[in-house]
Amino acid sequence: MTIRLYRETDFPDVLSIYAASKLDELIYEDQNFQLLPLEQDPKRLEEFLASQVFVYEQDGVKAYAARNHSEIMALFVHPQGRGTGLGKRLLQFLLDGIEGEAVLYVAKTNHPAKQLYERHGFNVTSEFLTEYNGTPVLANKMVRKA
Repeated sequence: MTIRLYRETDFPDVLSIYAASKLDELIYEDQNFQLLPLEQDPKRLEEFLASQVFVYEQDGVKAYAARNHSEIMALFVHPQGRGTGLGKRLLQFLLDGIEGEAVLYVAKTNHPAKQLYERHGFNVTSEFLTEYNGTPVLANKMVRKA
């Protein structure tokens, strides 16, 4: 098991993990969503490219996470790697590199992710309307105090 800095050669694996995982964060929503692949989503691709990205590697890349200063921008685990602690390890790795307050945003209905974040000291501080691929989504801002 290795958590290491992302390399450009990891991009196909990141795209695959994103495609297999992105809609899972929205499965508790009332509406159906169409996947917008990361490489075709200008907003999320720009955020990805502006972030410090790490991959979890064990017989190939199984997960990735990104942060931009104190904001956690992404945390995606391939469905085949879920329930094995990868997400917890990656989240803790990101938090270990953040001094002070940490911030992230999550779909309001994504209860499994919110429970993980709450176990790591995050609390919901606000709710707002955003969108994914043109479909409205209620989201929460979560903050972990220093």
